[in-house]
Amino acid sequence: MNKQINITILSMFAVLLNLSFASAMIVNSVDVKSLYPGQSASLSADIKNTLNEDVSDVSLALNLEETKFTTIGSSEDSEDEINEDDKETFSFTIKAASDIKPGDYNIPYTLTYTDSNDEKKTKTGSIGITVSAKTEINYAIETKNNIVGEQGKVSIKTINSGLGEIRFVNVKIISAEGFEVLSSNEEYIGNINSDDFELATFDVFYKKTGASITALVKYKNSENEEQSETVTLPIQIYSREKALELGLIKKSNIWIYGVIIALIIIWFIYRKIKKKRNKKNHGGV
Repeated sequence: MNKQINITILSMFAVLLNLSFASAMIVNSVDVKSLYPGQSASLSADIKNTLNEDVSDVSLALNLEETKFTTIGSSEDSEDEINEDDKETFSFTIKAASDIKPGDYNIPYTLTYTDSNDEKKTKTGSIGITVSAKTEINYAIETKNNIVGEQGKVSIKTINSGLGEIRFVNVKIISAEGFEVLSSNEEYIGNINSDDFELATFDVFYKKTGASITALVKYKNSENEEQSETVTLPIQIYSREKALELGLIKKSNIWIYGVIIALIIIWFIYRKIKKKRNKKNHGGV
């Protein structure tokens, strides 16, 4: 009995071993050029014949019905035959929908071929592709109390106009013209989602009109690649005269209060002198 059990176990092991090394038609490699929302790119897939025979009428079809991809041209490519231990390249041009979100996607496929016994075989699977996002960043300046001789704030506004998130954003001032930076010249602002913005704000002292700021902005794009940009932006700083004209500040009224106080003092002095004169005049009668 034990001998029979051992033989059975060995037989099962042999079957499993043969299955693990079973030959097949396989997608050996896939190459997809950079693909962005609303744009097209070439896709090529190498189909390798690891069978112990030649095959014919080989067809690879992309099943795009339930995806956000289409093809420019046919969604199917074919080869007359693929010999044993050989491979052929199947090529397509795919287009991503304009509203697709950047990320990783699977495209289902159906692979058909005819074996040496003239039997038609079918295999299904999926091809993984990545939709990237073009990085689009705009910059603007926001100021507070931007008047010569005043302390205020300068904010560099980083606007993510692209479809993908930018991460680990850091802003560092490398040049300041027309003002002095009172706070740290570097600020980490973190992640910025698509169609959003963040501010890097610095305490400053405005010294003159005609100012500008140059900053180094570092971040990682949606593909986790390190990026850096140097941006120079003008800053509007007003003279005190222009600020008064525009109503940004109000003219000081201290001199008026001074005149009023002086008049009050003169009036009291006058009253005191008059009172003394009246007493003197009354005493002389």
